[in-house]
Amino acid sequence: MESANTAELQQFLEQEKQKAVLNELVGKLTDVCWDKCITSTPGSKFSSSESSCLTNCAQRFLETSSLILRRFQSLQQ
Repeated sequence: MESANTAELQQFLEQEKQKAVLNELVGKLTDVCWDKCITSTPGSKFSSSESSCLTNCAQRFLETSSLILRRFQSLQQ
């Protein structure tokens, strides 16, 4: 019973760690892409160029983060 509780706790902690990493990634993505794409005071909605820039920036950021993560994982093996 004790080992089951320990395994559950470890799984829970790993999930919480993954959530924290994801939240940090989203925060960085928001900061980077906002600074890059929003060059004036935003109105009630983004312009088409701002929207396109945000989409492209987010895609590149996520692709780069994924590439770096895979690289680190391969180095650990």
